[in-house]
Amino acid sequence: MQNHTDKIAATHLGKRTDTKTSYDPTLLVAIPRYENRAQYNIDNTNLPFDGWDVWHAYEFSCLTENGIPVTRLLKLKYRCTGDYLVESKSLKLYLNSFNMTRLGVTTEECLDVCKSIIKNDLETLLKTEITLDFIDNNSKRTEIFANFKNLAAIIDEKHLKIQNFNESPHLLETENTDSSQEYFLVFDSLRSNCRVTHQPDFGDFFIYYRSSNHIKEDSLFKYLCSFRSEFHFHEECCEMIFKRLYDLLNDDDRLFVCALYTRRGGIDICPVRWSQNCDGNMAEKLLDTTIYARNGIKQ
Repeated sequence: MQNHTDKIAATHLGKRTDTKTSYDPTLLVAIPRYENRAQYNIDNTNLPFDGWDVWHAYEFSCLTENGIPVTRLLKLKYRCTGDYLVESKSLKLYLNSFNMTRLGVTTEECLDVCKSIIKNDLETLLKTEITLDFIDNNSKRTEIFANFKNLAAIIDEKHLKIQNFNESPHLLETENTDSSQEYFLVFDSLRSNCRVTHQPDFGDFFIYYRSSNHIKEDSLFKYLCSFRSEFHFHEECCEMIFKRLYDLLNDDDRLFVCALYTRRGGIDICPVRWSQNCDGNMAEKLLDTTIYARNGIKQ
């Protein structure tokens, strides 16, 4: 039996849809966050994290009033503290409805009008503030990924056996260290599946934490592999992993997670969550560089 979230998500997912030839905001669908959070004892009124959902639409296009095509990469983000997320196919269909829509005399004016319309529509839908901009090939790249060590290079793959492919928090193991230490880790083989269409989603998962509780890398690798047969939205997987790790740490420890999913249908989703005492500067820098993880623009 479908739950409330799945019924809403099925508005467009898994169905044949005709391409709209003009702007249509009614295509947008909002998904409530509370239902999935409740499964993992995440109190929607007292979240253990802050963060953003970051989206990149690589194929946004529209027309000027003279019919001149304008194509840009659209980056938008909104806080995870809001009650809703936008369903991905509905956003794709909505953005595609601009493809043959004529707006503005010049390219700059066309983009300004689009930006205003999209911001207003999404803020109305999600009831939260939306930040968005169009990115071109002159955008500056910031490198901050050098600190992160690939988990695959740390584990002993000859002796490590992976047998759990459904989310298995019991796999996680910790050991106490004499003092608080920092860990920068990336898992480059994250796979989960859309909860409605069951299509696979792939991505890189970045983890930073500072704690005297060391999460054993072998156990962390096994745990992240256990998402391979899970059926959840990107944002849900990110929050589930955050909560499982958060429960292993001390109250004053720092935790930051970021899921950089590859794009599907021209759009990627990159949810980011961090503990209230985490370094906001690192979080903001990662947000500004999510575009370069797997789908970088030319320099």
